[in-house]
Order: sequence, then C-alpha cells, then structure tokens
Amino acid sequence: MPSTEIVIVAFLGLALLASVISSKTRTPYTLLLVLLGMLLATSSASSILGVDLIYSQLVGGGLFVVLVLPPLLFETMMNIRVEAFTSVSRPALLLATLGVVVATLVGGVLLWRLAGIPIYPAFLFAALIAPTDVATVLEIFKRVGVPEKLATLLETEAVFNDATGILVFASILASFNSSGPSLAAASADFLLRFGGGLLVGLAVAMGASMLHRLVSERMSDLILTIATVYGSYAIAGAIGASGLIAVAVTGLYYGNTVISREVDVAAQFVKDFWKVLAYIANTLAFLVIGLSTNVGQLLGGLGAIAVAYVAVTAARYVSVQAILGLQSIGGEKFESSWRSVALLGGMRGALSVVLVASVPTTVPARELIVTMTLGVAFLSIVLQGPLLTRYASRVFRGR
Repeated sequence: MPSTEIVIVAFLGLALLASVISSKTRTPYTLLLVLLGMLLATSSASSILGVDLIYSQLVGGGLFVVLVLPPLLFETMMNIRVEAFTSVSRPALLLATLGVVVATLVGGVLLWRLAGIPIYPAFLFAALIAPTDVATVLEIFKRVGVPEKLATLLETEAVFNDATGILVFASILASFNSSGPSLAAASADFLLRFGGGLLVGLAVAMGASMLHRLVSERMSDLILTIATVYGSYAIAGAIGASGLIAVAVTGLYYGNTVISREVDVAAQFVKDFWKVLAYIANTLAFLVIGLSTNVGQLLGGLGAIAVAYVAVTAARYVSVQAILGLQSIGGEKFESSWRSVALLGGMRGALSVVLVASVPTTVPARELIVTMTLGVAFLSIVLQGPLLTRYASRVFRGR
C-alpha cells in the first residue's frame, strides 16, 4: 500500500500533466482527466500510485460527497448574483425537483417496457442517472459561451438536483425490501431534506455574515468561510436535511451579502482560495470517473450502454420540454436553442458513479446497472461536451 504522500504527489502530477496537454492540444482538461484515469486504472502503475486507495476512500468510503462537492457548490453559488438567480429560480428548481422525477419515470418505463430490463433494475438505474452531475455541468459552462442567464439556469439546476436524485434513488433502493417507504413518507422525507437544507444554509450564512463584521484579518476571514461551508453541511446532515442544499444556499447568501460587497485584498484572497479548491475538487471528480471506468466492462456491454444512453437522453428531452416549454424567463418563452443547450448540458458523471457504488451486491442485475451507469457517464462527457461546445459557438456567436 503506497504512502499518503505518494498518492498526493501522483494526483498532483496527473493534474499537471492533463493541464499541460490541454494547453498544448486545446483538448478539454476534464476529458483528458477521464482518459488518464482510465489508462491509469488499467496499468500496472495503479498499485504503485494508490489508485485503489483513492477509489475506495472517495467512492466506497463516501468521502466524495463530503469533501469534493461542497467546494464546487460554494464557489459556484457565491459568484451568482441574487438578481440572476431570482430570474431563473422557478424553472431551475422545477428542473431540479420535478424534472428529476419525470426523467426517472420516463427512463425507467423505456428501459422496462421497450428494452426488456426487469422493472426494479430499470427504475433504480433511471433514478441514479437522472440528476445532472454538478461537477461536469459547472466545468462545461465555465468554458462554453452561452448567455449568462442560461448558464445560471443549468448551473442552479445541477447544484440543487442532487438532493432530489439522492432521495429518489434511496427510496427505490429501499423498496427492494418489503419495508420500503410509502409515497407519502418519501414526499415528507424530501421536504425535510430540501426544506431543512434551505433553512440550515440560510441560518448558518446569516450567522457567518454577522461574525464577519468582527473579522479584520484575511486568514481569519478565510477560516470563517471554511467553517461556514462545512459547518452548514454537518449541521444539515445531523438533522436529516441535505447538506449539499445547505452549502448551496450558504454560498448564495454569503456571496451576495459579504463577498460581492467587498473589494479589498481579504475578499480577493477568499475568492482565490475557493477558486483553487474548486479546481482541485473538479479535478478529483473527473479522475474518479476515469478510475471507475473499466474499458473491458464497457466493451462487453456496448449494446446495453447504447440502449441506456438513448433512454436517458429521451428522458432528459421529455423533462426539459415539459418544464421549459411551459415556463418563461423575463416574460418570454424559452427559445428552442436554450432548450437544446439544456438537453446537451444534462451530463452525468461522478455523482452517478458514487450512487451506483452504493448499490448492494444482492440487488438483481447489479452488474448491468454498473455497466450502464459507467457507460452513460463516459458517453455524456466525451459526446455531449464537444457537441455542446460546437453548438453554443455556432448559435450564440456574437450575442
């Protein structure tokens, strides 16, 4: 077993290698990370560099959601102005809640009735693949040129849909036993997770903004933000609420009431710190996708992956059209180009990989679920990312 120092150095070396290759070849940094992760996982160097340790701790040990996602959510939400959020909050939150449920139902029915997959594996897979992956979506929209409101819409959806996706997945997984929750119990649980996360995030952010008035030194200011982020996550989790929702609300409130109102060195120091931390978290997220992807398993399950990808895409299309087709922004209906970007931007990634790793070995067709999940996540990154970039540059050029 390699030492922790070797694992850290190996991780930083991979990140640097991907960054250099990306700058020289103009290949997306995140795509290179996925490919490097896949190569590393299948090479003899994997044992030397601690690949199994990274995977087991981040994915199997549950550290991914705790350590990787909060910096991504906080850094994104603290840079979104409340005016921009308010203008897209209704359709974004509908996509993040009702949209996930619709995608789960449509995807499950397609796989069950048309593809012939047994009902339980079909809906379990549809649930864990329904939420768009926050790391993937945030990275894409930082480098793709789309209107600011459209980027804010899909970023907000990705940030808030984790709670819905995790709840729907957990409810279907629990239904494997006869003691599974009823619809009423699942709905109440969702309200607690989502609403509780909102309240905890707001309370912690308000408290942090008051404490900020007592802080005058930049290191103390930074420590306050770290305690705010992980404190909101921990408190929400302790009461059964969504820690990710709490972190997102904390970022939005603290960013608009504290960080955006200051232009001094301390505020810039805090911004730069969270930008670096989010970059590291993003790098880890895409490495996890690569390390989780078994090339042999993908090649052996090409047919199932293709069917699953079509079903997932169709489910996303239905949810986007059903919600954005009936909603408006600024008093105007959503343009077809915006709905097309929402379809292409609905990428899957590390969150689905983490969820599928939690599926017990006793679940029927577990290997099929794992294969479809890894395959769809891989295809959504290597296909939809480049397609979205080309489409956006063509449609939104000059806007």
